[in-house]
Amino acid sequence: MGVSELAEKTMTMPDMRLNVQAAMRAAFPQAEARVSHFYAMQEYHLGWRDEQLTPTSADPGKLVRPQLALLACAAAGGVPQQAVPLAAGLQLLHDFSLIHDDIQDQSDTRRGRPTVWKIWGIAQGINTGDGMFTIAHLAIHRLADHGVPAERALAVLRRFDEIILHVCEGQFLDLSFEGNLDIGTDDYLAMIGRKTAALIAGSAELGALVAGAAAPMVANFAEFGRSLGLAFQIEDDILGIWGDPAQTGKPRAADLYRRKLSLPVVHGLSNAVDRATLADLYRREQLGDAEVDRALAILDSAGSREYCVAMARGQHQAAFAALDRLEGGGTEARQAREVLRSLAESLIGRKS
Repeated sequence: MGVSELAEKTMTMPDMRLNVQAAMRAAFPQAEARVSHFYAMQEYHLGWRDEQLTPTSADPGKLVRPQLALLACAAAGGVPQQAVPLAAGLQLLHDFSLIHDDIQDQSDTRRGRPTVWKIWGIAQGINTGDGMFTIAHLAIHRLADHGVPAERALAVLRRFDEIILHVCEGQFLDLSFEGNLDIGTDDYLAMIGRKTAALIAGSAELGALVAGAAAPMVANFAEFGRSLGLAFQIEDDILGIWGDPAQTGKPRAADLYRRKLSLPVVHGLSNAVDRATLADLYRREQLGDAEVDRALAILDSAGSREYCVAMARGQHQAAFAALDRLEGGGTEARQAREVLRSLAESLIGRKS
């Protein structure tokens, strides 16, 4: 049973994505004309408007975090429809972080379009992200309107803010690591454990909280999500260097041209026989084709790709082990757990 089929069965709706998007829209306030542009910029980032701020529609992406929240709620024996405001808040939070990431990374494009700051400037970009951060919270406040007890909704909000702080810690570490070629794999894993894995873990954990699951079950969902999040980022790091451009939509060895300090490079800088040459390449202003080919050869000789593949598979196995510890519930809970397993399996060795 696929995610959309489970949504139809347990949420009585034809398309989970449409429900999440509708909940995201519902969190936006009615705005008077003089501030409508402020919200329109946020809607541009979400793909709801074009560069002229005319209403349009764009692919919202995989919506991995909302899916995890809804499936975890169902897998914990809850009613996933009650978790829709949470799913919307998680996606809005993720999108808020992307707006600020684009500013900090000076990224000109996102999802094939100019970034918010590139069109309207850094100051407005920061303010747009701040607005979406707040709307993410407003979305979750709607849990009570969906039948979630007030005390439980408050616990979800508190944990939501704790997770956000972990994500900010991860961004702090990521920015601190820029240009530092001495960081080790443990440092890197600590960073992505906060920046990437924390929100994916939180999506599964918070979904179980909405369902009213007991603390041990909630902890298992968090462990499942964290391991899945680590695997997801490591797979992304592999694709950033060795991915097929025809499938990833990115140039060959894109992360090497950008001199991105991803896990394969961190491993190579610590383990390659010719690590001094790799470090020298990463200190240059830019890399040409010959330099990138040299870096690839160094990583290959160090076994950096194989190391990352093994690391990703280990995290996947840890995710499956956490999922296996979950038991009980009715047919729909068991079906949801199977879909969670299928989702995790789909990320193993992914091509894009």
